[in-house]
Amino acid sequence: MAPKPSSEDPLTAIAFRINGVDLHVPKGVATPEIIEKLSTGTYEADEARAADRCVKSGFRVLELGAGLGYVTTLAAQRTASENVLSVEANPALLPVIEANLARNGCEGVTLLHGAVSGVAEEGETASFHISNGFTGSRLGAQGGRQVEVPLIGFHKLIRAHRPHVVLMDVEGAEAGFFDRLWKCPLRFCAMELHPKQYGPSVIKKIVDTMSAMGMTYDPVVSSRKILGFRKVWGSDEAE
Repeated sequence: MAPKPSSEDPLTAIAFRINGVDLHVPKGVATPEIIEKLSTGTYEADEARAADRCVKSGFRVLELGAGLGYVTTLAAQRTASENVLSVEANPALLPVIEANLARNGCEGVTLLHGAVSGVAEEGETASFHISNGFTGSRLGAQGGRQVEVPLIGFHKLIRAHRPHVVLMDVEGAEAGFFDRLWKCPLRFCAMELHPKQYGPSVIKKIVDTMSAMGMTYDPVVSSRKILGFRKVWGSDEAE
């Protein structure tokens, strides 16, 4: 779908509609490549398909890496806004996400600012690299634009929200989330892998930990770098 001028300010934002979701993107936030994907409806297509597959009515959802709030909105529409907790590290994207959630009637989503890490002390912060066009921004990258952001401990987040679904694209930080079993009633998980950031031993650890939680590979959700898991019904839960 071709971009149309934003009703807010056509000089500063572009509006798109994908899968019934209205997204407004301030000019300068996204690269031409991202704008092209938004225009053709291919932006986060795999992630959107995962949300459609995994999120059921009444499920609690934890999303790590909200981006523009597109998948956040889809998840909220599938369950309920108050069941969705989304985390985004890039401070420039927070007002964009909030506005996109509001224009789609999903104001009840809880949006946290911070970078999720395997372990984080109370009040701890870290330097976060902001890439051009926001995709690819991550912890640990050197050079370029750096901002100091709060660190959020993954396992503490899991215990607090107790999600049925976890959706994540955190540019390699996922490597630190699989040191032990997750304490939640997990039913589905979909994550983007980042093999440039870690080797096959980390991917094996991810798969092994998921298996130990009674999860199995989900071929319907999995696509390219998106790795999906679903609960083997009747197996023990990591409560």
